[in-house]
Amino acid sequence: MVLSKIASESDVFVHSTFASRYVRTSFPRFKMAENSIPKEAAYQIINDELMLDGNPRLNLASFVTTWMEPECDKLMMASINKNYVDMDEYPVTTELQNRCVNIIAHLFNAPLGESESAVGVGTLGSSEAIMLAGLAFKRKWQNKRRAEGKPIDNPNIVTGANVQVCWEKFARYFEVELKEVKLREGYYVMDPEKAVEMVDENTICVAAILGSTLNGEFEDVKRLNDLLVEKNKETGWDTPIHVDAASGGFIAPFLYPELEWDFRLPLVKSINVSGHKYGLVYAGIGWVIWRNKEDLPEELIFHINYLGADQPTFTLNFSKGSSQVIAQYYQLIRLGFEGYRNVMENCRENMIVLKEGLEKTERFNIVSKDEGVPLVAFSLRDNHRHDEFEISDLLRRFGWIVPAYTMPPDAQHVTVLRVVIREDFSRTLAERLVNDIQKVLHELDTLPSKLSSNVKAADGEDGKPAETRALESKKSDLEKTREITTIWRKFVTARKQKMNVVC
Repeated sequence: MVLSKIASESDVFVHSTFASRYVRTSFPRFKMAENSIPKEAAYQIINDELMLDGNPRLNLASFVTTWMEPECDKLMMASINKNYVDMDEYPVTTELQNRCVNIIAHLFNAPLGESESAVGVGTLGSSEAIMLAGLAFKRKWQNKRRAEGKPIDNPNIVTGANVQVCWEKFARYFEVELKEVKLREGYYVMDPEKAVEMVDENTICVAAILGSTLNGEFEDVKRLNDLLVEKNKETGWDTPIHVDAASGGFIAPFLYPELEWDFRLPLVKSINVSGHKYGLVYAGIGWVIWRNKEDLPEELIFHINYLGADQPTFTLNFSKGSSQVIAQYYQLIRLGFEGYRNVMENCRENMIVLKEGLEKTERFNIVSKDEGVPLVAFSLRDNHRHDEFEISDLLRRFGWIVPAYTMPPDAQHVTVLRVVIREDFSRTLAERLVNDIQKVLHELDTLPSKLSSNVKAADGEDGKPAETRALESKKSDLEKTREITTIWRKFVTARKQKMNVVC
């Protein structure tokens, strides 16, 4: 969804360049033109504007896949006109979706019998998958409470403050309280002990993150499961666990096969994963898998028959393309376990190259962990003169898109940069990025600090007593960091207001 506005009152027309060979008259930007234009002109006009977009391969902010093999591209284009929901009309596509669900369920160690089918569904991404899993937990909790004659008007979910915004969306859209375990400096994931302490009789589930978007770290699902088992025994509750494995679900089975985070743990009832992240498919595919059919209430499943046959469906949307489902199946059979492991190992090795290159500059603290999603999150050791937002901004000169952000409460005073290592990010690019970061640091060293450029008063020029200035000069490191961050954030916000905001 795009929240849009007109950039300026005068700039309401689209003007052609090479398209002037076909069209000489400008046409309205925000209204439909009266007349048609040649297809060549329409293509040229849009293509020219798209040149100003960032290069997806250099977009190091995103976990989403930006490269696939040409053979898979062909399959996607050949199926782009198929509506995924028309199961009776496209039975092979439906079959491929079912195969993907079962392959992923086995990858996550679902307790399936020899001929038993897995319970799961393809979605538009992990956001929809999380919505569906949350609805299943809420409905199961409500059904149990009704049977016991207890109120059902105050459900909650326990998560860490590091959860992705889709969890906040679920809580707000479906009226569930989100109880967040606050972070702290040096510990940027959910603390299992604190999470279990927050669980009460109204908790529909505890959500653990396998691969935090902040620093790539895996939360300790095994410890959470063990603590929750004990609490359930003491209280008589049966609080379950959902694992948000959007990023880590296609990493842990190949790099850390002994790590217990999935359906091997008895309280893990559902898992979501993004096929369009380390599942290696272009944006638009996610998966949610349930432990067994009892964990997905039957009343949430709709049966439709006006497309040719009875079709069970459990999705928030209806129509969508088939291409990503077919692409997911291609990757699963093309790569197999060995291929996925090779890709993930290569990503981890390139991550280490980047991390070691940054460490050699002696200017950064590494915030990410070696075990987790292959990314490098790092912060300046000294950000009194210049901060991470400035580095992020200057790196765009070289084409790099590297996000800078502050941590959630109670670590919001910590600012980090993050580089996500995807399959298409090579060792050569890692080395080039380190070189460009060094150039940016050298340039910043020659510039006045953001703080000093915004503080005009020199000694004696502000009319303040010497004692007052002396006290102000003793600001703590934390206060200075917050002041610099606030100034720079205002600058960045002012720039963003000139652009369309993508939600």
